[in-house]
Amino acid sequence: MNLVTFLPFIVLIGAMFLMTRSAKKKQQAAVQMRDQMTPGTGVRTIGGMYATVKEIGDDTVTLEVAPGVHAIYAKNAIGAVLEDEEYNRIVHGAPDDLTIDTPVVPDDASSLIESAEDKAADEAEAKKLDLGKKDEPKDAEPKTDGKTDGETGAK
Repeated sequence: MNLVTFLPFIVLIGAMFLMTRSAKKKQQAAVQMRDQMTPGTGVRTIGGMYATVKEIGDDTVTLEVAPGVHAIYAKNAIGAVLEDEEYNRIVHGAPDDLTIDTPVVPDDASSLIESAEDKAADEAEAKKLDLGKKDEPKDAEPKTDGKTDGETGAK
């Protein structure tokens, strides 16, 4: 048999090997991440819920989803184990030392109201605006090619 006939099979087997290898690495990383959980750690479930770990069993985890509210989840339902800083930032809000670029609302409304002078200046500028299209005079005759309906070659 020729090597060329086996080449597609070799490529297929190689691709399958690479795919299963990467999937296995992802599973190992997920198991390692779940093993890092300790009581008091903040987690995010695969459903997107943030909670605190209370107890860890063999296949289950007891999470505190709200103060005094406990729920039992499968370990596989834990999507991410979060750092304390990240968990506190997400659950309790952004810390005060971060600056957020939001507009400042003035104490009085006078700066929010547009004055009559500003309106007049805006209208004058709008009138100056020329987009390049010239209006035809109203009393101008429509352009024709000299032919009327019924004549030969009329449109």
